[in-house]
Amino acid sequence: MNIAIPINPSEQELILACIERQSWAQQRIYEENYRLMMTVCMRYSNSSDDAFDILHEGFLKVFTNIRSYEPGTLLQAWIRRIMVNTAIDFYRKESRRTTTDLDEARTLAYSHTHPVDSMAAEEVMKAVQKLPPMYRSVFNMFVIEGYSHREIAETLNITESTSRSNLVKARTKLKELLHGKI
Repeated sequence: MNIAIPINPSEQELILACIERQSWAQQRIYEENYRLMMTVCMRYSNSSDDAFDILHEGFLKVFTNIRSYEPGTLLQAWIRRIMVNTAIDFYRKESRRTTTDLDEARTLAYSHTHPVDSMAAEEVMKAVQKLPPMYRSVFNMFVIEGYSHREIAETLNITESTSRSNLVKARTKLKELLHGKI
């Protein structure tokens, strides 16, 4: 069942203007989505410089591929998907990842106290940025973006068990990083 979300006329006009490569429309879409997309990019990057690179490359892809946008879907969701994919591509270019087996993963005991509850979002984001790139990507995709392990495996070209393993390791590492903050 595919539910189409009606877009308001001003958004549709912006999209049509972007298809015609009108800079005012591109600027407006950029400005309206900058903050949220920068937050998405920061989740996947090691530094704010990398996040800016991902953001700008992502918006170039948005405007280059605006014709492939399907009216009736949320424009912001479409842009977010492009940003996530751009961040993953950026990561692939920057490093060769090592895969790990699920057997190597340590199990995390469920804790009734969550360090995140007592911390500012900025502190948590800094801790996430300290994770190794593969752990950070899997963590972001699973916990924040809501991807399944199958989708993560397909997107990152890893196995589902590696995705699960990296998520466990990311959570363990985050717990270690955040433990000293509470």
